[in-house]
Amino acid sequence: MEYIYATMLLHSGDKEINEENVKSVIEAAGIEASDVRIKGLIAALEDVDIDEAIETTALAAAPAAGVVAPVTEEKAPDQEEDEEEEEASEEEAAAGLGALFG
Repeated sequence: MEYIYATMLLHSGDKEINEENVKSVIEAAGIEASDVRIKGLIAALEDVDIDEAIETTALAAAPAAGVVAPVTEEKAPDQEEDEEEEEASEEEAAAGLGALFG
């Protein structure tokens, strides 16, 4: 997880996310950095828009955290199906992002 945190710190500081910078952050925290893990992380993030990934994950995590108020009105069956598909899509996006950073 520390590799993801290092990446997020670099991103929030508008610093380039590369092997050298990630390793510097990890080592500054007093953790022995693994070059293999860093290389894998950088390769996995090559085509990832981090801002979009954060937004997608936050949206997917909000219902799980109880952030969204419960709905009290009844819905038509086709509305429920659409919402279930949307929730499944958000969960898949979050799972994909989790796998990327895991």
